Amino acid sequence: MKKIQFLFIATFGAFFACTSGQHTGTAPALVQVSAFDTVLDGSDVSLYTLRNDSGMVVQVTNYGARVVSLWVPDAKGDFQDVVWGYESIHDYLDSPDRFCGPVVGRYGNRIGKGRFTLDGKSYQLTLNDGENHLHGGADGFWNKVWIARPFENEQGEQAVEMSYRSPDGEEGYPGNLSIAVTYTLQKNNALKIEYQAMTDAPTILNPTSHNYFNLHGNTASSTDSHVLTIHADRFTPTDAGLIPTGALDSVAGTPLDFRVAQPIGSRIDADFEPMKLARGYDHNWVLNKQGNEMSVAAEVYEPATGIVMKVETDQPGLQFYSGNFMDGTEIGKRGDRHNFRTGIALETQNFPDAPNHENFPSAVLRPGETYTQTCVYAFSVKK
Repeated sequence: MKKIQFLFIATFGAFFACTSGQHTGTAPALVQVSAFDTVLDGSDVSLYTLRNDSGMVVQVTNYGARVVSLWVPDAKGDFQDVVWGYESIHDYLDSPDRFCGPVVGRYGNRIGKGRFTLDGKSYQLTLNDGENHLHGGADGFWNKVWIARPFENEQGEQAVEMSYRSPDGEEGYPGNLSIAVTYTLQKNNALKIEYQAMTDAPTILNPTSHNYFNLHGNTASSTDSHVLTIHADRFTPTDAGLIPTGALDSVAGTPLDFRVAQPIGSRIDADFEPMKLARGYDHNWVLNKQGNEMSVAAEVYEPATGIVMKVETDQPGLQFYSGNFMDGTEIGKRGDRHNFRTGIALETQNFPDAPNHENFPSAVLRPGETYTQTCVYAFSVKK
């Protein structure tokens, strides 16, 4: 695996040197590949670097199939790293923030009391969020070493496939599950994430990418200044443990109404019970869509840099988290301190606790079926 990675990076490193001259601004300062060269549980860990003709760069490690850095040009032509991350594998292993950039699952988001019933049989998942199950449990996808396969697709775009086999009973989930996640850096400055999975027994599945974004390119400035649009008329209200009640409430007249673009911080401390329970935004929006067609779920714009990010998905829900529990104790790349509300998550997903609500979309995957999901984070600038 290490040999494949070396050839991949060496080939495209020369390519990037020829194309990055198109920009007169500051070029990306990449995380060192050697800082991720280690072995965990007998498996090689590495860092993979994808580039396109525009100079955009994404770095992904097979530890947790996580995004480590994502460099995009701002309105001045300078490059900004718009995701949180750490500079070495040891920083990730030492950090209490387990969900910085990985694919989470099997079930992203929460399952109330870690319990669900499938085909008349009850299952108990591990509890790692008080009395609830969160993001796949205490040893979920985020903590696994995936098998990486870098390649170039038919369009000449650089990509890396991450695959993992989750054994029957892992974190309490039934069935042996095989999952692959492919990151593709597209020519139009978009990061495309595609999921595919199969099982040998009925199970539930809801993986998602858990990046923290800051379109300032650092955490010195709050994400409260980001201007956000979410294409959703409804949301799923929760109890005090952030478990959905099963209702689908209208966003109209509430601080959760982002159908017209609003700065995130403009209503974040509003006197509204769902906001008090989450200490800000940490809710699932019911996207305005029919079926599983691809559509734009959200748009984020930062006036200070001019960077615009559109989130496209084929999933029914979007979880928006505004960084309410960040306390500044963690220090990431380039010495950035992860302060209160300096990173947002926009997770494309099924609804939280869907296995326990018949009116929510099904999260069941059965033998013979293939689970698929596509999410695109597309970047542009507004001058």
